[in-house]
Amino acid sequence: MNLENYSKEKLWAILVETVQSIVMYPTHKAYTRENILPANSDVTPEELALRLNISLGEALVILDELAEERKTPA
Repeated sequence: MNLENYSKEKLWAILVETVQSIVMYPTHKAYTRENILPANSDVTPEELALRLNISLGEALVILDELAEERKTPA
């Protein structure tokens, strides 16, 4: 299942809300944006979860939000 399919699931909004309440979430997201994606733009949620020692749910939300940011012109 790709990121787009996950975000269509009924529980997606609950997962996003839960992940965004994690204290380290902003730091994990920033680290991913600044250090991981420039070197490996095709990182999978599973790889990100292992690399940062975070849950798969958090990795999914991070990658989804960062993908949305890249789509939106600055």
